[in-house]
Amino acid sequence: MPKERGQKVVATNRRARHDYLIEDTYEAGLVLTGTEVKSLREGRASLVDGYAFIDGGEMWLDAVHIPEYTEGTWNNHAPRRKRKLLLHKQEIIKISHRTAQGGYTLIPLQIYFSDGRAKVELAVAKGKREYDKRQTLREKQDKREADRAIATRQRVGE
Repeated sequence: MPKERGQKVVATNRRARHDYLIEDTYEAGLVLTGTEVKSLREGRASLVDGYAFIDGGEMWLDAVHIPEYTEGTWNNHAPRRKRKLLLHKQEIIKISHRTAQGGYTLIPLQIYFSDGRAKVELAVAKGKREYDKRQTLREKQDKREADRAIATRQRVGE
């Protein structure tokens, strides 16, 4: 059986970019059980309430929902359990200094398979205030309207 190549996205946290201001992103490996991997390969996962934290020099991912594998037996995994993240020690130290500043949190942006291995993209992020969210939406809408006006102008000019 040939080895998987490339990247296959399993789940994306679309809400994260709306609710948080993303500062840095990191790629971390995930320590999973067999049934979790099979469930992810079916494309089933939810990052909505997920977050990461550092405990005892190790990084953990919590509250990420990976549903039980449908073909699993009595040794199926718990859907919402703490999962260990694999990062270099220096990266963990760097991230812990950033989150210790206050106001910063670690959130998962997406889970994917990279060359057959489960990875999670983590972001060091700061929560947006309500007016920041409105301003971002307004800027997006203004840009969309400007692009539409330019496209209309170019079509009429031809």
